[in-house]
Amino acid sequence: MIPLRDSVPVHRWPVVTWLLIGMNVWAFLNELLLGPELEAFVRTWGFVPARYFALGELHPEDWAGRYLPILTSMFLHGGWLHLLGNMIFLWIFGDNVEERLGHLRYLAFYVATGVGAALVQAHLAPDSTIPTIGASGAISGVLGAYAVLFPHARVYTLLPFVFVFFGIVQVPASVYLGLWFAMQLVNGAVGLAVPVEASGGVAWWAHIGGFVMGSAVASLLRLGQRERRRWRPEYAPW
Repeated sequence: MIPLRDSVPVHRWPVVTWLLIGMNVWAFLNELLLGPELEAFVRTWGFVPARYFALGELHPEDWAGRYLPILTSMFLHGGWLHLLGNMIFLWIFGDNVEERLGHLRYLAFYVATGVGAALVQAHLAPDSTIPTIGASGAISGVLGAYAVLFPHARVYTLLPFVFVFFGIVQVPASVYLGLWFAMQLVNGAVGLAVPVEASGGVAWWAHIGGFVMGSAVASLLRLGQRERRRWRPEYAPW
């Protein structure tokens, strides 16, 4: 199911969402210009679990080499489809979450869930020397927050089957994102039973970790808002 747009209007320009999309596109265009140097570049700036846990590749005292790739890897992608898929989800769901959280809190939320997602994946394969790249973990956090904050929204979805499109349908956000999360769980469970090298190169548990973190943060936010409204006086003086 390919999402096209959602039903929640946005009243403020999502400057952070567009900035993140621009940074991802800019980083990918730079990747294309690297030519034969791309592999070394990805190995340097992609997140390698074995390097993070000081199990190989770097000296344990090389702090920048261990920790900085957690951030830089969030802006690298392995191909046009990888980039396009992530940016579509960020464009559709990110603007509403940004409007609800506010620009700065949304940016902090995006980075935090991206880091957390990468660490979840790394702890399940701490000896992996395969670089992990992509914005999927952070965007999964955005999806988790959206599922909590806008459960009654509708996602306009294109239903494809092989090379035939059955049309556009409106799917409740809770259903669409619930199915998406279920797919990540199934693939993640299968991935635990096979070596990382044979799992297709997709960091399923980064998706799962990001989604859970995003849902948790959004749930705490909604709880805090309800508490403030509960004690708000019905009438206020001028």
